[in-house]
Amino acid sequence: MTTELIRDLDSSALGPAIADIAEAAARVILPYWRTGVAAETKADASPVTCADREAEALILTALADRWPGVQAVGEEQVEAGGKPGSLASLFWLIDPLDGTRGFVQGREAYTVNIALIRDGAPVAGVVSAPALGLTWATTRPGEGAVMRGYGEDWRPISVRARPERAVALVSHSMDDAAAERLATQHGCVGWQGMDSSLKFCLVAEGRFDAYPRTGPTSEWDTAAGQAVLEAAGGRVLAPDGQPLRYGKPALLNGPFTALGG
Repeated sequence: MTTELIRDLDSSALGPAIADIAEAAARVILPYWRTGVAAETKADASPVTCADREAEALILTALADRWPGVQAVGEEQVEAGGKPGSLASLFWLIDPLDGTRGFVQGREAYTVNIALIRDGAPVAGVVSAPALGLTWATTRPGEGAVMRGYGEDWRPISVRARPERAVALVSHSMDDAAAERLATQHGCVGWQGMDSSLKFCLVAEGRFDAYPRTGPTSEWDTAAGQAVLEAAGGRVLAPDGQPLRYGKPALLNGPFTALGG
């Protein structure tokens, strides 16, 4: 119920609970990795596999069992049935396998994303990287972000103060010239290309300083990573300088910049 979910959000219970769900989805995904799993092409030209669908089914069932009656919006659910006609003030936003293209190609930087949206803001989130065996999560509101290796204890993370030689993460799909221009535009002297919401988490850990994005993304691509990064002391800003918001028409983001310290 919504009351129970709010109680868990305001305590230390929510992050570990949704982390367990994300890691259970990771266990569904991992057996398909680097096995030549077939990918279909969706209407938006992005790939989807049975791993995406099975992981999302697990997540949706687990969320409904733990917090019944709370609206959940999943990427594959939307692809199959269309975008919801209306959104509640409190809803789950799920990407069961972010970075499917890289997953199919055997790369490691794919993730499971689960976020809780409240009044347009991502107030809790978990990102899990199955191939890396790592999970990042928000804690009680105002108390920071944490990460753990699978089966290990949580440890706190935070963004780093921006160094003189800041380094950016950019989309793996960008060519070198465009990536260098984008990094320079945001005051970074170096850059690295990477798939998925893992980019938010590496900025949240203090290993990188910025993740600028020019092209459109779906809201489920960014919500969990934004929640983690903001909890770790970072920001995710739209071009108007305001935090990126959720529940927008068509569930699509415009350009944004994710920043550390």
